[in-house]
Amino acid sequence: MLLGSVEAGGTKFICAVGNEKYQIKEKVQILTTEPKETLKQCINFFKQYDDLQAIGVASFGPIETNLASEKYGFITTTPKKLWQNTNLVGMIQKSLSVPVSWTTDVNGSAYGEWLNLQEKSPRVSSLVYYTVGTGIGAGIVYDGNFVGSQGNPELGHIYVKKHPSDMNFTGVCPYHHDCLEGLASGPAIKARLGIAGENISKENKIWQIISYYLAQAAMVATLSFRPSKIIFGGGVSSQWLVDLISKEFSLLLNNYVEIGNLSDYIIVSHIPDNGSATLGNFALAKKKLIRII
Repeated sequence: MLLGSVEAGGTKFICAVGNEKYQIKEKVQILTTEPKETLKQCINFFKQYDDLQAIGVASFGPIETNLASEKYGFITTTPKKLWQNTNLVGMIQKSLSVPVSWTTDVNGSAYGEWLNLQEKSPRVSSLVYYTVGTGIGAGIVYDGNFVGSQGNPELGHIYVKKHPSDMNFTGVCPYHHDCLEGLASGPAIKARLGIAGENISKENKIWQIISYYLAQAAMVATLSFRPSKIIFGGGVSSQWLVDLISKEFSLLLNNYVEIGNLSDYIIVSHIPDNGSATLGNFALAKKKLIRII
């Protein structure tokens, strides 16, 4: 039995095929251009495999995940104008005639992280996964299920208290300005300094500001959901940044609730090659198939 994964990103689609043990057989990257062309390449990749049973798709958004909506399976009001109101699930199902699991890009990664942790510590029943990059999003998994029924949580757009050294910066989010994404995403870092985060020294004071905002995000997750773990992933995240976040978080929390060992509670993703979404998509595809059977 073969399972498919589509990590539908704003710049590229990562398509993969793997077995029921979630081992990758083949993986390709396809540039995100316009829907018809990108999806044609994506579908042609999967058509090579006669034994493909189901596909898990985790997509950039906003997307419609409410099964009761007539727009279920659509990318909706995305800033990528060519992709607005694209029936991505419908197009894949029509061409391949297999069940399709459908969720957000960050949910796919969150599920992969949860699955990975189950193999190491089955007592990890829940997690909040933040991706920090071009945008900021969060996926929440409790006992193998996502939080959110009418839509997906938008924890990247919570308002945060501004850092004293950052009072003159207006955030880059066009909707909220001074929300988490507006202040701590990759574009927000570049807007301040004119260079991308990966080219900025670890000693730069900007990281104290960014870690202060991300620590507040960890606080919201802790006090709202009481998860077993909080994981940071994405292009901006790294172990040294997570260490800074943890220090700020400890000061903010001030031992108000018990979270155990801090170094085991707030962690960075350890799945190789940014493979959390592919792993999650395989598992969600298998889950979808089992429900249908």
